[in-house]
Amino acid sequence: MAKKITAVLGDYYHERETAVQSLNEAVRLLNADSGMEVEVDYLTVEELAENIKTQPSAVVLFAENRINPNDENVRTWMNEETAGIINNYVEAGGGWLAWHAGLASYESVVPYVAMLRGYFKYHPEKHQVVKYATVPKNNLIEERETFEFLDEHYFVHCEEENTNVFLKSDSVDGSSIAGWFHDYGKGRVVCLTPAHLEEGLLNKDFLHMLVRSLEWSCQAGS
Repeated sequence: MAKKITAVLGDYYHERETAVQSLNEAVRLLNADSGMEVEVDYLTVEELAENIKTQPSAVVLFAENRINPNDENVRTWMNEETAGIINNYVEAGGGWLAWHAGLASYESVVPYVAMLRGYFKYHPEKHQVVKYATVPKNNLIEERETFEFLDEHYFVHCEEENTNVFLKSDSVDGSSIAGWFHDYGKGRVVCLTPAHLEEGLLNKDFLHMLVRSLEWSCQAGS
């Protein structure tokens, strides 16, 4: 039976079309390489809480919390009630992939940040070449891999002692953690900071990271 993934991609600053192209390619590779049968339902942030009741195998979030970040009165879509629904879904055996913007502007939503065990802090205004490297002897990406591309370099807070770091990032602006994963109750959580631009989203090495992140999160509760 096919595994259903719910994906919420795109926001004011993050183009939905390229993110969809990236995820579609990752799912194609996952299905071809692993023998899994994964299908994706693309929804909006407003539809997510209701959809979670259908118990998808995993959820991919590539959208920040702010709906109208440049307006005087900024609205957000995730409150503590919604975060509680998400946490309960993952704790009961769901998978969650917080991808790039899925880590951004959620720092005040305590239940969600507690589940992720980290959050986006800031990125430099100017895009720079960011070098990504896997952490040796992690259980998500076993082989040593490095790749680089022009990107929005995310600097994050991560509870390293309570999760498993598998990816780090470096640029002229400094170094940060770029990927981590952990069990959460019966479920699984993966956090992945790249990528912002088409160059990174469609990079074959990055897509391998995305495939492994999807594969691991889809196996939650099994």
